[in-house]
Amino acid sequence: MIDLRSDTVTKPSLEMRQVMARAEVGDDCYGDDPTVNALEEEVAGILGKEAAVYMPTGTMTNQVAIRTHTEPGDAILFDQHAHIYQLQCGAPFALSGVHPRLLNGVRGVFTADDVTANVPLGHPFFPKAWAPPSKLLCVENTHNLGCGKIWPLEQLNAVTERAASLGLKRHLDGARLWHASAATGIPEATYAAPFDSVSVCFSKGLGAPMGSALAGSRAFIDRARRFKGQFGGAFRQAGIVAAGALYALQNNRARLAEDHANARLFAEGIARIPGVIFDPTTVETNIVRFRVTVTNPGALAMRAHARGVYFLSTGSEVLRACMHLDVSRAQVLEALEVLRSEMATAMDLPQSDSRAEPELQEAVADRIAS
Repeated sequence: MIDLRSDTVTKPSLEMRQVMARAEVGDDCYGDDPTVNALEEEVAGILGKEAAVYMPTGTMTNQVAIRTHTEPGDAILFDQHAHIYQLQCGAPFALSGVHPRLLNGVRGVFTADDVTANVPLGHPFFPKAWAPPSKLLCVENTHNLGCGKIWPLEQLNAVTERAASLGLKRHLDGARLWHASAATGIPEATYAAPFDSVSVCFSKGLGAPMGSALAGSRAFIDRARRFKGQFGGAFRQAGIVAAGALYALQNNRARLAEDHANARLFAEGIARIPGVIFDPTTVETNIVRFRVTVTNPGALAMRAHARGVYFLSTGSEVLRACMHLDVSRAQVLEALEVLRSEMATAMDLPQSDSRAEPELQEAVADRIAS
């Protein structure tokens, strides 16, 4: 199976498994796990922050950051298509009780004026206590639903400067920050510098089996550790999995450019397929999100799956292909050929593909079960 659903589907390499098997461990709740401590120190150094804390997931690092920066009833700003808002199970509202203010970005990138427009300045004739106080701005770099969009550094600095002038703390969802740095050559610490907290992931693109880290000032991380435990993220002998994350961080960042090249190859290929609507110049990193209008994308994904290619159907007309270290150039070309063939077949099917869907669903279910 050529699995293009996400860069989270990678399997630990033999070398990574060997490192994990040999990892020194201790009780992380007591700060006694040397491998976790080494990972946190390494992350803080790369991001130019005083400290970091290792957690099981990127959702947890983001949500702990929000809870650490805010109190229930506070307002936070993020792009309307941000992963934190769209794809983390409603956690900001369920766990921190915050009020959302949505910014109308372009592929996840908004302006300093967008920030100002969403922070009520108030008026002496209007009771100050009525409006939820704006406390936090969240930025996502690279932006998942924006097709792996990288924030231009000048615009990033302008947005964060404006937020600071308005009294907002700044959090960076940098799950794929490694990709932004690999594509531009700009160090992660430069991207992270204007933020009070930064979340990074080791299982997206870097190939670790699990884990993310949250970085910031030492005082911020001390407070964040309270909410890590409160949200159920306390570890014991976590060095076994932290060793995989540390190996990924030290060995797999340099090869991310290969994933970007494969994404560009795929993008250029699909742009030539009739029935696919896509601008290949929008691909900056490892994510390709493309529209198909001549067939139902869910049914198309199932037909491709039956032929050994796994896409993610993410909308009424949208499929996603995400490149990672377990996908080779040859597999990209094979996936293109499958997609080209299935699109040609779809051109002759009714728009809904209703004749094909029931048997496809059954065949896919059988294949997944086996």
